[in-house]
Amino acid sequence: MRWEASIEAQIRAAQERGEFDNLPGAGKPIAGRGLPYDESWWIKSFLEREQVPTNLLLPTPLLLRRRIEQLPDEVRDLPTEQAVRAVVADLNAEVLAWLRNPSGPRVVVRPVDADAVVRRWQEQRRNAPPSAPAAQSPAPRRRSWFRRRAR
Repeated sequence: MRWEASIEAQIRAAQERGEFDNLPGAGKPIAGRGLPYDESWWIKSFLEREQVPTNLLLPTPLLLRRRIEQLPDEVRDLPTEQAVRAVVADLNAEVLAWLRNPSGPRVVVRPVDADAVVRRWQEQRRNAPPSAPAAQSPAPRRRSWFRRRAR
């Protein structure tokens, strides 16, 4: 009982000194109040607070499948065929590494055909509208007054 009384006395003294005034969140409702209990509330709040992409929580085969699905968008703006082939080769190396030592759920993941990706990339480049002419380069900036003065 004595330790409870000392803690209550410390809290009361802090309130009198105003240490609890203007705390962040003062007067706001408690987040999640009224919602059913969720055992993983803390990890969900951490992911939201730290802005961690939720796809990083997926098992490796699902991440690889997602990357394979997004490959056309990833290579669309690459400048050369060699760059496209390099991206496909990197992805295929990851797929082969997973196939050698699979973990996680059993999901079918196959290496990507580099030639098919290059053909699709070439078709997209042929069908793309011509790009706008390059804007003129801006005029050179004047040196600041202290740099001119130093000369």
